[in-house]
Amino acid sequence: MKNLRQTALGWLAALLAASPPAMNAQAAAPATAAQAGNQIEHKADPGARTFDETIRSSVPRQVGPAPLYDGEIPNSRPAPDAELKDQWLGLGVIRQVSRPTYTAYLPAVSRASGAAVVIFPGGGYSAIMWTYEGTRTAEALQDRGIAAIVVKYRLPSDETMINKSIGPLQDAQQALIQVRRNAKAWGIDPEKVGVMGFSAGGHLASTVGTHFGAALVPDAEGLSVRPDFMILVYPVISMTKELTHSGSRDALIGQNPSDEQVRRFSNELQVGAGTPPALLLAAENDSVVDVDNSIRFFEALRHSGVPAELVLFPQGEHGFFQLAQDEWRAPMWAWLARNGWLRP
Repeated sequence: MKNLRQTALGWLAALLAASPPAMNAQAAAPATAAQAGNQIEHKADPGARTFDETIRSSVPRQVGPAPLYDGEIPNSRPAPDAELKDQWLGLGVIRQVSRPTYTAYLPAVSRASGAAVVIFPGGGYSAIMWTYEGTRTAEALQDRGIAAIVVKYRLPSDETMINKSIGPLQDAQQALIQVRRNAKAWGIDPEKVGVMGFSAGGHLASTVGTHFGAALVPDAEGLSVRPDFMILVYPVISMTKELTHSGSRDALIGQNPSDEQVRRFSNELQVGAGTPPALLLAAENDSVVDVDNSIRFFEALRHSGVPAELVLFPQGEHGFFQLAQDEWRAPMWAWLARNGWLRP
C-alpha cells in the first residue's frame, strides 16, 4: 500500500506540473440526448420502482450525467469534442473537456438533510480527477444524506473558449443555478447549497465563493450564484508567483498574465464580508501546492469576519495519499454537522 501511494503521489505531482505528461487515453464518445437527459435513475434493481413509498424513500438516486447548459454553451468557440479519458490507478482522469456536464448523487429521502454540495475535482486546470476526487466523494456525501453534484467543468483552452480564464467560473456558476433550479425535485433546500473543491478545483470553488457579485452566465430566473458554504481540500488559492501552483496558473491565465488578472484570480485578495463560511483541509508536507495557500485564505476570511476553520495534517501530501479517507473526512463530517448541513 505504501508503494502504491508513493507511486500515485509521484504521478499526481507530474500531472500537475506545468507541462503534463502524455497519457494512454481514449476519445470519449459524446453522450446521446437520451443518455444525457435529466432522468432520475435508481441505483438499485429496477424492481425498486414498484415498491411502496416507504421502501422507495430508502433508495438513493442518480441524475445524469446531463449537459450543464440547457442550450448553447456561453463563451465557447466552435470546435470538435476532443475529450480524453483514462482510468489509470482508478483516478478517472479526464482531459480536454469542452462539453461540461453534471451528475447528481441524491441521498435516500429518508436520510436526506436537505443540503447539497457541488463538487469540483482537481487536476491543475489541465485535467479532472473525476473518480478519485469526484464520484468517490459524491458517494460518501450521498451516504451521509447530503446531495452531491459532481461537475465536469470546461478546462481552459484558447481553442474552445473566447476567454479561457472565465470558462471554469461560468460552469461553476451554472452548476449552482442548475442545483437551485432543481432543488424542489431533488429534495434540496436552495439555501443550503455549498461547494467543494480539490487542488485546482479548490481554486475554482473559492473563485465562485468570492466572485458571486455578477452572474457570468444567463440567469433569467435570478437564481443565486453564491454558495452557502465552501469546503476546500488542499486548494490552490493564489495566482501570485510566490504562492501559486504554476501549472494551474499557466493553464488558467497564461504564462504572462496582467497584474489585473493575477489579482482577480488570487482569491485571498477577493474575500469580503459576504464570502460564505469555509472549511479548509490541507497537509503541512504538501510538496505540490504550498500549504500557505490555505493559511492565507483562512487569515483573509478571519480578518473579514467570515466563519472559517482550518485543519492541517502534519502528513498527508497532495492528494492525501498518506491519509485514510476516513481520517481526513472526519473533521468535514463534524463541521457539516455543527453547521446544520448534516443530520445527526
